[in-house]
Amino acid sequence: MTTIRFRLIGSRADADDVIVGLHGLKGIGHIEEIDDSMLDMGEDSSSGESASDTGAHCYGIEVEVTSDSVADAVRGNAEVLAHACGTGIEFVDEF
Repeated sequence: MTTIRFRLIGSRADADDVIVGLHGLKGIGHIEEIDDSMLDMGEDSSSGESASDTGAHCYGIEVEVTSDSVADAVRGNAEVLAHACGTGIEFVDEF
């Protein structure tokens, strides 16, 4: 199995909408939200607003898939769902 990891920056409702939307895809082993307090910690940066400055939170999501084609579908659908919610998304190798 392949694992897709991404961060969503937005509201709890937005994260739930993206997760629920991904559950409809075939070939998904499971979807898990990673509880990591480090995800919400902002970096020391003077450029732009951090998630904590805007009231948004960072949610780490892992999706286990059965094949590379399903992984591509998960990435594409996650981007579309996040965009529809107005939520930021970042694909990562590890949290």
